[in-house]
Amino acid sequence: MKILKIDHLGIAVNSIDEGKNFWTDVLGLEFEGAETVTEQKVTTAFFPVGESEVELLESTAPDGPVAKFIDKKGTGFQHIAFRVADIDAALAELKEKNVQLIDQTPRIGAGGARIAFLHPKATGGILVELCERS
Repeated sequence: MKILKIDHLGIAVNSIDEGKNFWTDVLGLEFEGAETVTEQKVTTAFFPVGESEVELLESTAPDGPVAKFIDKKGTGFQHIAFRVADIDAALAELKEKNVQLIDQTPRIGAGGARIAFLHPKATGGILVELCERS
């Protein structure tokens, strides 16, 4: 598997409007805009930082994964995403190594990226996302 870089860091928030103030007003990062990914029950907002980004995640439903995360752990760091050259090959390699996956096949995430998550039980407690962008 070829990991190209850290694509983004995901941060769970109750409200993107409230959460973005710190990232823009305090740190001076540029707000790139928000996007709702209906299938994942989440609205995302990205703030570029060099070659990576900070992603704020706001749940759009009480039963969404981000809402469940906040209920269990509170707001804050939710996942790290690595950009990979070939997500299909990466998933095949991880399956061969018996790594527990949340997604057996890629799905479409924010910005049209192909994404897949590794289960935190397989990563020492960190939710890891693989991300392939064209």
